Amino acid sequence: MLVAFLVTSTTAFAGGARAATLDVANMDCAVCPITVRKALEKVPGVESVQVDFKTKRAVVAFDPGKTTPKALTKATADAGFPSSVKQIQ
Repeated sequence: MLVAFLVTSTTAFAGGARAATLDVANMDCAVCPITVRKALEKVPGVESVQVDFKTKRAVVAFDPGKTTPKALTKATADAGFPSSVKQIQ
């Protein structure tokens, strides 16, 4: 799965996409990452999402012309999982 993400993100970066790493709070069960992923995928401009339950992080490839890191953190918070931006690439 990581290889697929790396291929996807490398392709996405070629078009000017960025990646945001989010620290996500309140994930305490195996279903939580699915909820976070679905919430982020609904944000216009999001190209791919990987959520890791173990590290409590999400990596989101997005088009900066269509969305912002603030919109990403709002989407997770609205789904019940407050997040903060750890890194933007």
